[in-house]
Parts: sequence; C-alpha cells; structure tokens
Amino acid sequence: MMPLPTSDGRPAPVRVLGIDPGSQRTGVGIIDIATDGRLTHVHHQPLMLLHAESFPLRLRALLDGLWALIEQFRPDEVAVEQVFLSNNAMSALKLGQARGAAVAACVARDLPVSEYAAKEIKLALVGSGGADKRQVQHMVAVMLGLSGRLQADAADALAVAITHAHVRASAARLGVAERLAWGRKGRGRR
Repeated sequence: MMPLPTSDGRPAPVRVLGIDPGSQRTGVGIIDIATDGRLTHVHHQPLMLLHAESFPLRLRALLDGLWALIEQFRPDEVAVEQVFLSNNAMSALKLGQARGAAVAACVARDLPVSEYAAKEIKLALVGSGGADKRQVQHMVAVMLGLSGRLQADAADALAVAITHAHVRASAARLGVAERLAWGRKGRGRR
C-alpha cells in the first residue's frame, strides 16, 4: 500500500507499526520513514494484558488494543518480531498464540506484515546479533532522538520497526523487492 502524497505534492512518509508480541505485555512502536530515509518517532507503548480474567480474554485485549492503534495511527506496513524458542513449552505456546493474534489483527486490516528474528533486529540496530537489550534500547533512543528510559517491550517494538525501515532502504538501493532485500525475508512476508 503506497501512502498518498502530501498536500504539497511530495510523497508522504511510510508509517510502520512494529510489534514485540507477548502474552502479558505486547510492545508496540510506530515510526514514519521519510522518502529520504529519515526516521521519525510517532508513538510507543506496551499493551498491558494481565488485567484480563483469562488467557483467551488477554488475546481479545491484544486484538482490541492493536485495532484501536491501527485505527488511530493508520500504519501502512507492520513488522513483527518472530517467536524465540523457550525451554518452557507452556510459555512458548502462549507467546506463539499472542504472536498469532497480533499477526491476525494486522492482516484482518489488510496490512502487509514482515517478520524479523531477534538476531536480525540486533544486527540491524547494533551491528551484532548477540547484542544485549540495553544496547538495543540505547540505539533505538539514539536513532529516534528519544530521551529518558524506554519501556523494554515498547523499545523492542520500535527496534522491529527500525529494522523494517533498514530492509526497505536496502531494497530500494538494490532495486529489488523488499522480500528479497535481506536474506530469508521472502519466507516471512505475508
């Protein structure tokens, strides 16, 4: 989906919703990507899900929260962090269900979804797939000109959105489709 031009005829920025799925908190971060590649922070927050009386109602709260954000901020594209494997099967299952609910919420609104592994996100932001969370949070703040401590889940969601911006820029420089711009991205595109 291409955004409409602005009133002065210039192309509008592309708005990206980044999502860091979780079954207790889901981080969301929204950025705009200008045609010259500049990134602008729009919004970030954790969606708190623990207030729900049951796990199915947490998933409902996640859907409702994402739909409200999509309605309010009108993103053009979505980037979601892929699920990492956990030693606890129940935790991994719940995380996978939350991630599935987040993806479904976006595709139900006809938004294209790209997926990125945690190592790819760390590599894109810090230059090392083994970077720790503090390094990622620091780079998110630097890249978006934010001050103060960022909530961890929201910072991770902004990091996913920034990674997507880098992939889009690489695709444009290479003259290839986004799904071909970075390694295995063709398999993650919806």
